[in-house]
Amino acid sequence: MLTGRNELDGAASPYLLQHAKNPVHWRMWGPAALREAQSLNKPILLSIGYAACHWCHVMAHQSFEDEETAAVMNDLFVNIKVDREDRPDIDHIYMSALHAFGEQGGWPLTMFLTPQGEPFWGGTYFPKTARYGRPSFVSVLETVAEAFRRDPEQIAKNAEFIRTQLSQAASRGTGAPNLAQIDLAAPKIASLIDPVNGGLRGAPKFPNAPLLELLWRAGARLKDPSYRALVRLTLTKMSQGGIYDHLGGGYARYSTDERWLVPHFEKMLYDNAQILELLALCYCEFGDALFRRSASETVGWLKREMTNAGGAFCASIDADSEGQEGKFYVWTYEEIEGVLGEDASFFARFYDSSPEGNWDEEGQSRTILNRLKAPAAADEEESRLFSLRQKLFLAREKRIRPGLDDKILTDWNGLMIAALVHGATLFGEREWISIAARAYAFIAKTMQFPGNGGSKRLAHSFRAGTLARPGLALDYAAMMRAALALEEARNWAPPPGGAPNYLADAIAWAEALETYHTDPQTGRLNMAAADAGDVILRLAPTADDAIPNAHPLYVSALFRLSALSGDPRWLARADALLEAVGGAVRDNLPGHAGMANALDFRLTAKEIATAGAKREALYEAALSVPFTGRIVHDIGEGEDFPPGHPARAQRESAGEAAAFVCADGTCSLPLRDKEALLGQIGYV
Repeated sequence: MLTGRNELDGAASPYLLQHAKNPVHWRMWGPAALREAQSLNKPILLSIGYAACHWCHVMAHQSFEDEETAAVMNDLFVNIKVDREDRPDIDHIYMSALHAFGEQGGWPLTMFLTPQGEPFWGGTYFPKTARYGRPSFVSVLETVAEAFRRDPEQIAKNAEFIRTQLSQAASRGTGAPNLAQIDLAAPKIASLIDPVNGGLRGAPKFPNAPLLELLWRAGARLKDPSYRALVRLTLTKMSQGGIYDHLGGGYARYSTDERWLVPHFEKMLYDNAQILELLALCYCEFGDALFRRSASETVGWLKREMTNAGGAFCASIDADSEGQEGKFYVWTYEEIEGVLGEDASFFARFYDSSPEGNWDEEGQSRTILNRLKAPAAADEEESRLFSLRQKLFLAREKRIRPGLDDKILTDWNGLMIAALVHGATLFGEREWISIAARAYAFIAKTMQFPGNGGSKRLAHSFRAGTLARPGLALDYAAMMRAALALEEARNWAPPPGGAPNYLADAIAWAEALETYHTDPQTGRLNMAAADAGDVILRLAPTADDAIPNAHPLYVSALFRLSALSGDPRWLARADALLEAVGGAVRDNLPGHAGMANALDFRLTAKEIATAGAKREALYEAALSVPFTGRIVHDIGEGEDFPPGHPARAQRESAGEAAAFVCADGTCSLPLRDKEALLGQIGYV
């Protein structure tokens, strides 16, 4: 049995370490904590959060640091603390349980479990004292503990109800959706977009990258520019708004208002990866300098603040510093004047700065820098503003910084690696591929471990020499996507010493997914591995979340893998997954925009193959086609198309340089110049 003290001082997670000095006798998730609950016949209080979560900090300060509250928790419960980023599988089970109770989710997640780990009630943030119609946390603790003691039959019924609900969560029906169904839904989804501010109507506003990508793809299929105009509007307002860090680059998690002005100041790696890809698509289509600047500054932030010594990317930056949300980022007009002097009034015209401020936080007026109402700036004015932003940035660097969650998450790194490669090809930034390749090398070296029969398996997270394993389905899907993006660009910006065998890695990870994560009954991907011994249920969620779902990433990666490897089994598996998830997509298309995008890629993407000693211009042109609709296969010296590739028979006709555009098992005649290639693919 565990001792009566807080056990979190031995954790690697920055979030758990934030709670290591609480008077609460916190346990880490695992068999030992469950055994303790069973031996004492005590209910479990499960608290789930993450390091950058503002309301997690609030509840910690109010309740978990309070001796009297902790004494009640320790007396009545076995208390377990979980980092949702380390254990998204655990988080998903209990967040799904909360939804099944009819409650709205969020973090901190506060769930009450039987000693066997089955949920019977829960909520999110509970205040220390009753207010706003919410009971005090201590009264909740006492009521739940009393119910557990006095009414075990009702507790058992609640637990059984949730187990049944979660087990039956799979959508009815099978059969892949089709593009006609998605096209019919596109106008309805477009009507959900705020025509003034972009993003989904109302507040709070989240980026919602899969939905924006759905509109982007619909614009091409329906030949209606209004769809892409909505994406452009959203990215413009986000990049002008306070959700964007105009001094340091990078986007905050979401805005609390409908104008993108007031952010929830935490910065997450996965958000910025998805936004970077959208910026690249919008720049490629519209050429707005705003998108290039925002993307470049975001990559600058990634390099400066989010990259560890080994080249991998850290998870997040906190919303709070010095106990206040956003303190690091906001300004008073006097502070701006103190740095910029007589230039402050010029700067204020463009960045909404005034003595009155634009944000009131607990009675204090502050300025969140933004350009939502700014006049258009001439080139010389933009150059002057750049210099002034640099001055403010250097002044801000002297402040106490928000905390950095420096754990390395395999899935989030995979998302950013692919985004850097995709962005590099559309912005022409070869250096970004080097950054991506270095992060990839860290993951492949540090986060892999051997499985049964010599298989290559991935851990989910790494920090302070500790690996959290086994990995989750999204770890494999995201790293497959990263590997294949690097494979396509391997000869455009080759790393020193040559590129690793990205294709072989993608195949190995696909095989691991099939072995450890495929549900034999539904064909879907279970989030947790088959040999993960500490989950009460293996769920296979299919809907989009803030973090992409594993299914659409895997389907798209399988289609790309089949084309690059020449192995038809991966295409067959992609089609089988589309069938398996089809019912869920039809039942809730907006919630499955990622799968709709994967289907569009499956049915509309073209493969571009380049070959010949002097093919460099053709290869670069192929990579300049947006990644959403192409697969690039570059055949270097001494290489050939894979067996069964439709262009294999024309290899000899390539000569010094040729490109072939292939779809549906057939290829074009050799294309000898950039214009012919882009014309063939319909990109001019």
